[in-house]
Amino acid sequence: MATLGIEEEYFLLDPTSLMPAWVSAEVSGFIHGTGHIPDEDVQRELLSCQLETSTPVCDTLDEAREALVHFRKELAAAAIKAGARASSSSTTPRTERRNPELTDKQRYYDLKEGAQEIVTDQYVNGLHVHVGIPDRDTGVLAMNRIRRWLPAIIALSANSPLWDDHDTGFASWRSIHFRRWPLQGCPPEFADAADYDRRIHRMLGIGSIIDTGLVTWLARMSETYPTIEVRAADSQLEVRDTLLLAGIIRGLVVTAIGEVQARQAYQSIDAELLEGAVWHSARYGLSENLVLVGEGRLEPARVVINALLEYIGPALDEAGDTRFVKAGVDRLFESGTGSVRQLYAMDDGGVPALADLYATSLTAG
Repeated sequence: MATLGIEEEYFLLDPTSLMPAWVSAEVSGFIHGTGHIPDEDVQRELLSCQLETSTPVCDTLDEAREALVHFRKELAAAAIKAGARASSSSTTPRTERRNPELTDKQRYYDLKEGAQEIVTDQYVNGLHVHVGIPDRDTGVLAMNRIRRWLPAIIALSANSPLWDDHDTGFASWRSIHFRRWPLQGCPPEFADAADYDRRIHRMLGIGSIIDTGLVTWLARMSETYPTIEVRAADSQLEVRDTLLLAGIIRGLVVTAIGEVQARQAYQSIDAELLEGAVWHSARYGLSENLVLVGEGRLEPARVVINALLEYIGPALDEAGDTRFVKAGVDRLFESGTGSVRQLYAMDDGGVPALADLYATSLTAG
């Protein structure tokens, strides 16, 4: 079974107002000071109210769970020490859009110079899942095959309904907000790794992106690791939801690799249908119909997700993840995605209830 690695991004917020707290340097310093987290496992992100962690390369979801639970507990304690509260929502419910504080890195200053208005309200966090591949050519061809299921990943992960003190009407506002960058949405199809690299370098050459870190498609080839990096998901309130998505994404990539190696034919999907499906998933999450992309029609969300689980079933069985994934999907349909839980908290008790949700879910195992 393929290895996996998980990158999670978090916000640091004022514990009372839930406005961004510009304390990532202090919080990362406190985490480093404990000696409990390797320095390379915590990174400061674009805005100084954001932090990211990366798990080690994992063979099982249990290994990933151990790393994420441990980090989140350290993060929660460090944030409190810095006078803030950590959150794993995928957007901040409130924003300071006039003059956000950037993390002190030249790359981030360059980004702001080139994309000022985008950077000034980049209050979005994602969940990135890396899945090991045998080689880049196989990875690129496998990426072609997973495109049609990326909208379903967005629907399952929806956790960003709030923005600038209001309900956006979208289950995943991050998925919509992030589309302003040059390379966004579902990746195009590629002939092979050489084609992929040629087209990325062309975008670099015309200045659309300053480096390969701005290849922000919903899935891409990692420039650092021998992996496909699936970036479609919102960051998740609870570790168990992160692991559910990681298990599904690994099953999806492994299934696609198997088809490539068996030289099976696959269905090419029109770009506009994929983009429409992405928008639809971001709008509704699991609360309404979803686009069954392979058929080009709307179906109940449960039908679409069941089709995904059937497609990746043998890979889930091989990894020993079937029971966990099916139970997790049942839970999302019964209790709601993170988006549903955030809106319920806000409606039930306003900002204090939302703050309590962030606090309790962050360290839930």
